[in-house]
Amino acid sequence: MTYSMVVSLDGYIVGPDGSFDWTAPDKEVFDLATDEVRGAGVHLLGRRLYETMLYWETADQHPSLDFSTREFAAIWKALPKVVFSTTLSAVRGNARLASGGLAEEIERLRAEPGEGDIAIGGATLAAEAAELDLIDEYRARVYPVLLGGGIPFFPQRKRRVDLDLVENRALGSHVLYLRYRVAR
Repeated sequence: MTYSMVVSLDGYIVGPDGSFDWTAPDKEVFDLATDEVRGAGVHLLGRRLYETMLYWETADQHPSLDFSTREFAAIWKALPKVVFSTTLSAVRGNARLASGGLAEEIERLRAEPGEGDIAIGGATLAAEAAELDLIDEYRARVYPVLLGGGIPFFPQRKRRVDLDLVENRALGSHVLYLRYRVAR
């Protein structure tokens, strides 16, 4: 399973006030995000990330969007999604509410035939997956900003986790892409 998000240099996905206005991607960063979504077979989301990403369910209907934005919207819209929420009673698009706990859902998804990665997004859900030792890869697009607090990208674990660097590269806007595999 892969966990991929944007992150500030000091390790947060949103600032102390909940804002993520510093995450606007340039074309190269956006293309990388599109490639990651293209490589996913299913995406697991918590309620907050699901609600944030609802924009993409109808974004392809806006004629003013450029090709790459419409392409991302089409890929995201088609991607199966599993939403973990205790407050939602229904979800839209190619999504379903999780019927079990995170470990059970992942076990079920791993047993099903299919192409692509199981991707997970959202710090709270990813923290639960990390605690259960279910994350195989961490993918971070590191932005050159210090937020001083907020929601951390890396879960606060009580044990050491060794990582192997798989890929690193500098992207536009001084963003660094770091991809680490969990050493097992």
